[in-house]
Amino acid sequence: QVQLVESGGGLVQTGGSLRLSCAGSGRTFIGNAMAWFRQAPGKEREFVAFISWGGSIVHYSDSVKGRFTISRDNAKNTAYLQMSSLKPEDTAVYSCAARPTSSLSDIKYNYDFWGQGTQVTVSS
Repeated sequence: QVQLVESGGGLVQTGGSLRLSCAGSGRTFIGNAMAWFRQAPGKEREFVAFISWGGSIVHYSDSVKGRFTISRDNAKNTAYLQMSSLKPEDTAVYSCAARPTSSLSDIKYNYDFWGQGTQVTVSS
């Protein structure tokens, strides 16, 4: 069974930091690109960050560029999202996703596997 499991969400004050983790089974990780998306209440799910299988290609949405860092440890089958300088508008459910190719995509429909999501709440 393909599985992605996120962790690390929580409540943080404006300006604070959090690190999200996404643990995948071997089948979901090997050769797959990974991405983080988020969905705030009443809004569409939006792209946050992308990382290729080898980590040489990373891409961020304009809203998080310079504040968030995506990384991965393939030996641990885990991807990370380091979030800094958090703002109230970053409040959302964050989900990781995987696709069986390493090419860049910020389109949610191009991802085959999804985690259940983890809540991030930034208080003002």
